[in-house]
Amino acid sequence: MPILPNNSSRRYHPFFDENLKLVSYCPLCDSHYNLLEARILEEQEGASLIYIRCRKCQSSILALIFNNHMGVSSVGLVTDLNPEEVLRYRSAGEVAEDDVLWSYQYLQKIDTVVELLG
Repeated sequence: MPILPNNSSRRYHPFFDENLKLVSYCPLCDSHYNLLEARILEEQEGASLIYIRCRKCQSSILALIFNNHMGVSSVGLVTDLNPEEVLRYRSAGEVAEDDVLWSYQYLQKIDTVVELLG
């Protein structure tokens, strides 16, 4: 049974013994992860959010691993966030349409200023 870090403390967790094999290699460089370095960011009723950084290419993935009566499945994505940023944005509110429009308008103003200065 592997020992996985979780917020700087180590613990045994049988769920991940076989099931971390689903996310055992880097999708960018095909190097195998050291699963002892996987970090459990959050757990809820049969689902765990895992963060893993590749030692070779330094890319990171977030994997959501589900364990239910249907079996085990995972969904992963490559990210440039660190674990602390993942947790901070995880608890952030939804992005509203007005937020997107404001961001677009703000970037347009910056582009205009850059053009005038350039």
